[in-house]
Amino acid sequence: MSAKEIVKAFYSLDLAKEDTAIDMIHKGCVMHWSSSKGFTELNYNEISDMLLSVRQSFLSFKYKLSHLLEDGNTVTAGYTIYTTSIETPHKEDALAHFISIWEVKNKKLYKCWEISQLVDDNPKGISSFSEIKI
Repeated sequence: MSAKEIVKAFYSLDLAKEDTAIDMIHKGCVMHWSSSKGFTELNYNEISDMLLSVRQSFLSFKYKLSHLLEDGNTVTAGYTIYTTSIETPHKEDALAHFISIWEVKNKKLYKCWEISQLVDDNPKGISSFSEIKI
């Protein structure tokens, strides 16, 4: 599998239903995440804990990719996360927009630099991300 295929396979998962997603993460993984809440750095164990929390908090947690660009073992992904919470099981909502840059090593997600922004009420924000096809 190419680096792009590995990243695309990860983003095709529904993280609320997939308990083996951590198998796609390299044990030495470090995620550098800048969000509206500030900067967070997560290691493999913290990512594993976050994936467990997603499975406990959501009925679905899906990605809709808008961009997927490969340069050697580095892949940049643009996407929006859509969730269905336990509290509102009949409603799927867009949660946040992300741009992530992944380094792939030994066919696993190794290092990540990402930035995210919560979805707002502007309908163009969601539709503009979904206009581009991979």
